[in-house]
Amino acid sequence: MRHVVVPRIGAARAWRDTARDLLLSGVPPEEVTWGGTGQDRGLFDTPGPGPASPSSDRITVPRSFLQMADTVIWHSDPTRFARLYAFLWRLKEAPHLMSDRGDAQLSRLRQMEKNVRRCQHKMKAFVRFREIGDPTDPRRSFAAWFEPTHHTVEPAAGFFARRFADMDWRILTPDISAVFENGKVRFEEDHPRPDLPEDASETLWVTYFRNIFNPARLKVQAMQSEMPKKYWKNMPEAAAIPELIAGAPARAREMALNAPSLPPSRMAAVQAQQAHLTSAWDGLADDLPRQIRACTRCPLHRSATQAVPGEGPLSARLMIVAEQPGDQEDLQGRPLVGPAGQLFDRIAGDAGLDRNAAFITNAVKHFKFRPRGRQRIHQRPDAGETEHCRWWLESEINLIRPVVILALGATAALSLTGSGTDLMQRRGRAEAGPGGIPVLITLHPAYLLRQPDVDKKAAATDQFRSDLALAQRMSEDTGSSRERA
Repeated sequence: MRHVVVPRIGAARAWRDTARDLLLSGVPPEEVTWGGTGQDRGLFDTPGPGPASPSSDRITVPRSFLQMADTVIWHSDPTRFARLYAFLWRLKEAPHLMSDRGDAQLSRLRQMEKNVRRCQHKMKAFVRFREIGDPTDPRRSFAAWFEPTHHTVEPAAGFFARRFADMDWRILTPDISAVFENGKVRFEEDHPRPDLPEDASETLWVTYFRNIFNPARLKVQAMQSEMPKKYWKNMPEAAAIPELIAGAPARAREMALNAPSLPPSRMAAVQAQQAHLTSAWDGLADDLPRQIRACTRCPLHRSATQAVPGEGPLSARLMIVAEQPGDQEDLQGRPLVGPAGQLFDRIAGDAGLDRNAAFITNAVKHFKFRPRGRQRIHQRPDAGETEHCRWWLESEINLIRPVVILALGATAALSLTGSGTDLMQRRGRAEAGPGGIPVLITLHPAYLLRQPDVDKKAAATDQFRSDLALAQRMSEDTGSSRERA
């Protein structure tokens, strides 16, 4: 058995050189024991390898392994050296292992790599320096005591050297300590915990911490995940945390009570606006289309040619709600007149549905599209845009008061029933809509135009025709007659 001792300082370079020599010498992992400078070798162990014998074969490994190894080396697990060498032994014959997510050895090494990087991040966030030199010295001197979970002082020292290059500092830990003097970093072993002096600036820092603490957004578990308790004893602001947590509910209530309010004149205007947005249309019937055409309630009006209100007899028993205007509807200002509308007319004629007797409109009144050369490619409205237009749709429903509403497609179903999902399972069924009016769900004719499979298109067309015929029968049903004011 070969016993290899890896020094605590410079462990990454030492392990890499030793592992390379062992590979060139053909020593398998089961014949090597690894240890640190503080570990005794086993009874049957012999010292590690000397210089490797010359070899004509050059051993190459993926760069990603070297990057991973340079991080895993600093893990606190004493088996890290053996784990890395065992995986390296396999990797020399199978470089693809670095991309094998199902490999148990690689998975363990990746988790160790993640743990080390997290420890480095915590070190950069939670090291607290105190001044130990003469404040009048042009190059001031600071020290900090830190207790990392892993051996992260050496790999993290470069960050502190760049960040605090204008001062001397030392980060002391129970294992390896970093000392930065006159622009150079050195590492030392086994420093006792120093008795650091009080720092007046810490009082200012704790005051700042108290003032930025937001009790209304307090999540204790999330805070302790990002700021583990093991670091609190070396952080001056941590002494204030228990008190801030205990007083958070009362402070949050106080903040709510002291929140600024709008002046009475401004509040009256806001309330009037909200009432306008939430109440149903109560103006003249002839004014509603004009008001819709002037709508600027969402950004869609900026690029569309015009808003498209519904059209049809005000006494219609059937209302047909499509998704939104398309290219031709946007240009002509009328609903369902483009290719999908023409297909709807043909199938509606076969189903016995008279378009001229129905009131036809859209859930969203402006055309949403994406330019592609000279074409305007249709885009589905999102939930926010649908919600902005729902007030106009409900105003049309309140004006028409239909017996039944036919919803064409997901956006219409969303606006009328609150859900636009599972359309294929819901089609052909009536659901409760605004004011209790039944809403019959069906496909949008544009779906039929986009269906490339001939058999599926024919089946969907039959279903669509059946739904239109059902909507016509429901609108004619004397049992569904309405009372007119």
